[in-house]
Amino acid sequence: MKFNLKKYRTGLLALIVIASITSCKKYLDEPNKSNFTQENYFTTASQARSFVNGIYGNYLNNQNYGDYLFMNGDAYGEAPFITLELFAGHATSLGQSVNNNNVIFQRTDPTNPGFETMWKGCYTAIAECNIALTRIPAINMPDATKKSLLGEVYFLRAFFYYHLVRLYGDVPLITTPVDLSSPLLYPTRTPKDQVYTQVVNDLLAAEQSGLPATNGMLASMGAVHTLLSSVYLTMAGYPLQKTENYQKAADEAKQVLPLYTLFTDYAYLHDNAHKNQGELIFQAQYDVKIATNSITQLTVPFNLPVGAYGDHLGAMIPTDAFFNSYEAGDKRTEEKQFYFSKYPASDNPANIINFGEHCLYKYFHVESSVSGTSNSGKCDENWTFLRLPEAMLTYAEASNEVSGPTADAYAAVNQIRTRANLKPLSGLTKDQFRIAIWKERYHELAFEDKSYFDIQRTHQIYDVKNNTFGPATSTANEQGVTMKEQYYLWPVPQREIATNSKLTQNAGW
Repeated sequence: MKFNLKKYRTGLLALIVIASITSCKKYLDEPNKSNFTQENYFTTASQARSFVNGIYGNYLNNQNYGDYLFMNGDAYGEAPFITLELFAGHATSLGQSVNNNNVIFQRTDPTNPGFETMWKGCYTAIAECNIALTRIPAINMPDATKKSLLGEVYFLRAFFYYHLVRLYGDVPLITTPVDLSSPLLYPTRTPKDQVYTQVVNDLLAAEQSGLPATNGMLASMGAVHTLLSSVYLTMAGYPLQKTENYQKAADEAKQVLPLYTLFTDYAYLHDNAHKNQGELIFQAQYDVKIATNSITQLTVPFNLPVGAYGDHLGAMIPTDAFFNSYEAGDKRTEEKQFYFSKYPASDNPANIINFGEHCLYKYFHVESSVSGTSNSGKCDENWTFLRLPEAMLTYAEASNEVSGPTADAYAAVNQIRTRANLKPLSGLTKDQFRIAIWKERYHELAFEDKSYFDIQRTHQIYDVKNNTFGPATSTANEQGVTMKEQYYLWPVPQREIATNSKLTQNAGW
């Protein structure tokens, strides 16, 4: 079977069976276009390594779907990582973006291209994971190497299915390669609890694979524990409400805490010198010589020369109400910490531009913002999927649900607060501690694609104007929008349903 050029589709699920042959040295390198087949390619450990590298490169970074799947956008400021945030209701977008504003004001529909991009990108990545898990076991290589490679792939398949099941609910569960003769060519949707079971099983398999403790570029034990703690925390909430998973979430997150350290400077979250270090557990990789992205261009203020970029799109701008919801004295709100409201003009540094709003300095890439340098206008900032504060807050929240606020739970959240120059939490009831952790998640993990998933699992939204939480479907956000119940899930892309009559649509869409 040819697999590097020919595409096999599961309807428009786009289960594309493509081998991503990349350099085993750098998985951002351009893929080898040679006409390999599965039979003659999967014969050596180096070939297996290259194939697994290609899954990272094609779907998490800058080749094929990677830069498009999560972070890169178009001239209208539309990108999946922005769509995820706009569902949470704490950001505005540029007026010319019809799809972004339709999401904000809850008038979008299943034809929104962002829904299809995420669906297709995740399933094509899963297709390659299935090939790797089928072919690698037969390759003659040291057992430890084989186990580690398979562990990476189990992590990756879980990562993509975890996105799918949270975003779309019941989704087709496919764990073997698909070709034109497969009965899974046009699959039905699998109940969400079965998909979650597969995600957990894949991560448990990854835990037994001998992965290194840390490795920001590739799957590691720290990344596995962090992702699995998130999965268990989600399963304990809506829609499954399997509350026994709170203890499991706490147990997994606790194993992450000794492996990483918080940065002493927030700038390290988005500079080149500290990629894959400190608190950064798992990142998408970019290198200006190989692959760049548009993270900064999408998040600087609209049409102002802030940085030497061809586009200044203002596609995701925090609302004033959200910015003002931080506690007084919070270091994260100081200029050029998480946010900024002014900056020298790229064409005249003596001219300080006042934005009239607070934009995300958290994603401002200084290295590419300077005119006349080799990096000028070429953002190669890494995108962070998992970092230590998420694991710390997961541990604090999950352990609180089991036994109330413990000394260890306080210690976890208070490290984050101390860095932000805030007083430590103390003397709270279980309910008060829960709310405090939820607020800390919104403020520390702001605009990192976590808040919408928190709304899904808690059915609560952060009412920033009143500094409290309320039922998601009856509490208006700061933009005067009350969440429709159908918005707990994304719609199955209309193109998928048109191609595969076995697929059904989510309620309300």
